[in-house]
Amino acid sequence: MKALRTLFIVGMAGSGKSLLTGSLAQFFMDEDQNVITVNLDPGVLSLPYNPDVDVRDEINVTDLMDRYGLGPNGALIMAADLIATKVDVLRESIEESKADYVIIDTPGQMELFAFRKSGPFIATNIAEEPKAVAYLFDAPFSSDPFNYVSNLFISAALYTRFMMPQVHVLTKIDMIPSNTLDEILTWSEGEGDLEGAIESRLEGEAYLLSRDLLSTLANLEISTELIPVSAKTGKGLLNLSAVLTRIFSGGEEILR
Repeated sequence: MKALRTLFIVGMAGSGKSLLTGSLAQFFMDEDQNVITVNLDPGVLSLPYNPDVDVRDEINVTDLMDRYGLGPNGALIMAADLIATKVDVLRESIEESKADYVIIDTPGQMELFAFRKSGPFIATNIAEEPKAVAYLFDAPFSSDPFNYVSNLFISAALYTRFMMPQVHVLTKIDMIPSNTLDEILTWSEGEGDLEGAIESRLEGEAYLLSRDLLSTLANLEISTELIPVSAKTGKGLLNLSAVLTRIFSGGEEILR
């Protein structure tokens, strides 16, 4: 059996996970790649793509609320943990697809997947290697240096949870001016420009915390390269595809 190449799309609520899932899947299909999408958000009401595998077929949040007398948040937490009990069913559906790429859209509230015990279990068992994580940096949110450093810290925490190759994707670049985009990209290329932005634009506790977090992250030597993408216009998807190809197969496209 050929190896599936599995990508988990992870990011804070509103960072564009579902839109990128659909756009990237369409990009791969346009390149004659066999790709499937997987929705792991049991509470989502609508999606900008039609998932090939959908956890909502196995777990119904409304039913959990009615059966156990839970509120929306409690039901979402329970549903996220219940995904682990359905991982074999999901895996079977994924493997039956015989896809080249599997793009997994994770829950909107990333803590339900990333920071609960069930998350790493699901990531480990839903598919074989090779696997990677795309962590999304929301461009409008990340244009503030304090928010940018916070995103770096969350991405580092995510890496320690899943311990798999991770790429940083700057999403929604169509929503910021070009000079703001250029500034964010310079922050990702080295510590100097980001340190300068922290010193000039932050003060008080925000300054001290950002400075110390950045110093800690620098000691970890985790890559901070950003891949700018607009899932709305398609800009940057080619570069993202190239990075993923290098991670998954050393630069070689699928041979047919």
